[in-house]
Amino acid sequence: MNDDVQILEAVERYILGEMNIQEKEYFEQLRRTNPEIDQLVVEHAIFLQQLTHFGERKSIKGLLHETHNHLINTGEIKDVMPKIRVLQQVNKYKKVFAMAASIAGLTALAISGLVAFLSPKSSPHEIALLKKEINAVKISQKQTQKEISSFKSIPSKPDAPGKFGGTGFLIDGKGYLVTSAHVISKADSIYIINNKGEYFKAKTMLVNDNTDIAILKIDDNRFVPVDHLPYGIRNGKAELGEQIFTLGFPRTEIVYNEGYLSAKTGFDGDTITYQIAISANPGNSGGPIFNHAGEVIGVLSGKQLTAEGVVFSSQSKNIFAALDSLKVDSSLYSLKVPTRSSVKGIDRVQQIKKIEDCIYNVMTY
Repeated sequence: MNDDVQILEAVERYILGEMNIQEKEYFEQLRRTNPEIDQLVVEHAIFLQQLTHFGERKSIKGLLHETHNHLINTGEIKDVMPKIRVLQQVNKYKKVFAMAASIAGLTALAISGLVAFLSPKSSPHEIALLKKEINAVKISQKQTQKEISSFKSIPSKPDAPGKFGGTGFLIDGKGYLVTSAHVISKADSIYIINNKGEYFKAKTMLVNDNTDIAILKIDDNRFVPVDHLPYGIRNGKAELGEQIFTLGFPRTEIVYNEGYLSAKTGFDGDTITYQIAISANPGNSGGPIFNHAGEVIGVLSGKQLTAEGVVFSSQSKNIFAALDSLKVDSSLYSLKVPTRSSVKGIDRVQQIKKIEDCIYNVMTY
């Protein structure tokens, strides 16, 4: 550990221009003859630059915080931010703070004054030890960078309610979902949240305004692919009077509703939609419509405002049509939509327990 500190201190003093002429000449000669030392100088220079930028950002944030408090104290603005948010932000970046503290501690140790190790009196044996220690330091740095990169890849959790909310459901266990096109229209960013409160960033793959179908892809390395979807997507017509049920997010928790297929066509005889008799609210849009066997027969689209209890859904065949358009990209040929339901024949409560983990709240920002 002492050797590590000596090496880092010498590198830092060289970068900061704190060496005398003799030390600098010797160190530059060492850089020319030792690629590991030269690489360490480059990496540490970048590291110090990043620390400087971090300090500058911290100073700006501190100034903004002081200005904010001053404006509150003078009554020019009101503090509308709940105090709980401060604790949430501290917990959110707790790992980053700890990592930054560790780096700062190592840097502080590196300025402890042990340049003697790199003086002209250094023996070949000491130089060999130096190379060995440098390699160890490089391995440690790469591991730390890997951990930081992994942490940074986690998207920030949205702190405020979305501009619009709806429901979506998996059609492929690798993270492909279906929702209504109108749910994600004009969205700058999309998050999906499961019934456990876990959130994931998603991106739009396809939008068909005519059928009101949109396909999303979970773009988040924390998502664990689902091996098997419990329900199937029906590619044929549903029957008039079929008993149906839906799961969706008109609230922050998943909600169940049931009803029946009241017409094989939608508004004004539209043949790409169904009319269904079911209770629905705006957050249900994009949710799956299941028949008694646990097959998806449609995607809840909206209701007719001029008639009570008249709700429409896009037919499930429109999902297959959307996928055909999407599969023009050869990289998506592996998409496999389930057509058979594994929850057929079991009671409704057990069907819901097996299905609900595949239903998501869709929030747009």
